[in-house]
Amino acid sequence: MKLAIVILNWNGQAMLRTYLPTVLEYSRDEATVFVADNASTDDSMTMLRRDFPSVKTIQLEQNWGFADGYNKALARIEADYYLLLNSDVQVTHHWLTPLIEFMDNHPECAVCQPKLLSVHDRDSFEYAGASGGYLDKYGYPFCRGRIFDTVEVDNGQYDYRTEVLWATGACLMIRSEDYWRVNGLDGRFFAHNEEIDMCWRLRLLGRKIYCIPESYVYHVGGGTLPKGNPMKTFLNFRNNLTMLYKNLPEQELRHVMRWRWFLDYLAAFETLIVNRNVGDFKAIFRARKAFRSWLPDFKEDRARIQASRVVETVSERRQFSLLWQYYAKGRKHYADLP
Repeated sequence: MKLAIVILNWNGQAMLRTYLPTVLEYSRDEATVFVADNASTDDSMTMLRRDFPSVKTIQLEQNWGFADGYNKALARIEADYYLLLNSDVQVTHHWLTPLIEFMDNHPECAVCQPKLLSVHDRDSFEYAGASGGYLDKYGYPFCRGRIFDTVEVDNGQYDYRTEVLWATGACLMIRSEDYWRVNGLDGRFFAHNEEIDMCWRLRLLGRKIYCIPESYVYHVGGGTLPKGNPMKTFLNFRNNLTMLYKNLPEQELRHVMRWRWFLDYLAAFETLIVNRNVGDFKAIFRARKAFRSWLPDFKEDRARIQASRVVETVSERRQFSLLWQYYAKGRKHYADLP
């Protein structure tokens, strides 16, 4: 099998019913479609077997989360390429062809993504991945088309292929050999930042990540854990710190972590005082505590990653503070960044 499209589902019956038909219609000749179910308690699997008999299903015995859910599902699938697709993505006509052709013609590319637009505002980028992702010096993610909560209108300003640091887990194509080269997504993350971590590990091995904007899809976003959910905040902060610990070069680790200690607590008090969000305030403190408690579990990971890295400086991790550029300099569009 050349390409397996794999949709990870957890109680997403409504999303599957809405968006799966276009996946099947526009992928019919190019891919096999799988739905891997994370022990849903709704009627997702019954509906799939009844209404979408051409879809292959994988039943997981419990909810493993996004990261390990995909690891366990993909271990059962033999394909040259995997395409990880959220259930709340509406694909478009000929969306697959540019991605497949690019991967076929560029063996140095491990991962690519299409342009991600919003279902709710179809002229704008979508928060989760826009037109490809980067990190700043201190580990804050941003995209071509989205910085923090500022999402740009898509006027074609980023309609060119480019290398990025990470591709969105909402719609990510990866060579199976590269997926398993780094042992896939880190299942301990459960959800959030896991695709950034995996892409960063691949970049350290000299592999490349691209955005291919002539392919575009529409994403709902926030389907499992909506913005403002304290669990989402907890996972984002804990996993982002863990990702930094695993992947930062030795000469930067202490400096970046010291700054993050300050910046995270600043963010916590900002959520409390400005936004009056007690849940997120507590979640950031819990995330810092959880990071410290499970840090010993990642020492071997860090040692292995640092020993095997062949790229010392990843240029897509930009050497500026995104917070400074955004709040002090007022640079809220990707094209305005240094």
